[in-house]
Amino acid sequence: MILDAETLALSPAVELLIRASEKLELPGRLKTELFASIVELNTDICDSVGGAHEALRQLRRAAGRIAEENGLRIAAAGSHPFSDPEEQEIAADPRYKEFVGFAGVSARRQGVSGLHVHVGMPTAEACYATLEGILPWLPLMLALSANSPYLAGRATGLASNRAEVLAQLPRAGAPPAFGSYEAWEGFVERLIGLRLADDYTRFWWDVRPHPRFGTLEIRMPDQPTSLAVTAALAALLQALCAAVDVELTRPAERGDYAQNRWAALRFGAGAELIHPDGTRLVRVPELARELLELVGPVAERLGTTDQLAALDPSTCEGERQLELGRREGLEVVCADLVERTLR
Repeated sequence: MILDAETLALSPAVELLIRASEKLELPGRLKTELFASIVELNTDICDSVGGAHEALRQLRRAAGRIAEENGLRIAAAGSHPFSDPEEQEIAADPRYKEFVGFAGVSARRQGVSGLHVHVGMPTAEACYATLEGILPWLPLMLALSANSPYLAGRATGLASNRAEVLAQLPRAGAPPAFGSYEAWEGFVERLIGLRLADDYTRFWWDVRPHPRFGTLEIRMPDQPTSLAVTAALAALLQALCAAVDVELTRPAERGDYAQNRWAALRFGAGAELIHPDGTRLVRVPELARELLELVGPVAERLGTTDQLAALDPSTCEGERQLELGRREGLEVVCADLVERTLR
């Protein structure tokens, strides 16, 4: 998020940041998003989580430096504590104007930010099988990452307002159980043919194949403030994908997913989730420890054990926001986000 340095309110200055960044040699790029007060940081392709961690560090520092030189600040979180999303300026891009015309107030409410992790896949079939294999664990990722407790100046009682806001879009939440990559592709192409979408990236599911990049794109987590938490979530998602046995995957239970997604966005790390085996309720910290144990050998092989150590299954960053907000107010919450984004 791009903030005014004095008021810490959202500031529509993304074009300024992008123009200045184009003069720099960076391991990625700064891009526009729907709102002109949001800058998206994209790394180049990275061959390790450690490489992605360092690339994001450099991108954050560059964005922070440009912002500071222009009376601005940057802050990473799932939502801004007090600026109203519906009052924000839309970025100057025809596709965004078209999207707002189509989605109306649902688009105007999308002043939220997430972490998108692309994991390279060997084949289209393996990509789809991996999607089904990781799907039951994704609500846990949302609970661990919940970092958007405030919306337009209110603590709404949701740990992740972002997840609730995203659910207002068409083609959101879990993708349907297509059964195969070919069936997914056929569905997407049919809706494009019906002019309901112009591209497969207009399907805003929590996870989706990204054939142009050859990846599975996981879009579930809220945007972390801590860079260490960002790297930890990327490491956990990579290890989870690598641990999936694509020969044994079956369609995940969408009803359980919907229940778990709601519980995660409502309660964050305090949620009780239906276990992926469908037999019992499990608290988030216990389920997280089970997942970390499950992927431990894979993480060791991938060299990401140290990154995973930054995760605290007993809490999420949104709880820190709420505690600060109750004690010192929302401007202090914003100031803390600014400081921790570049720590």
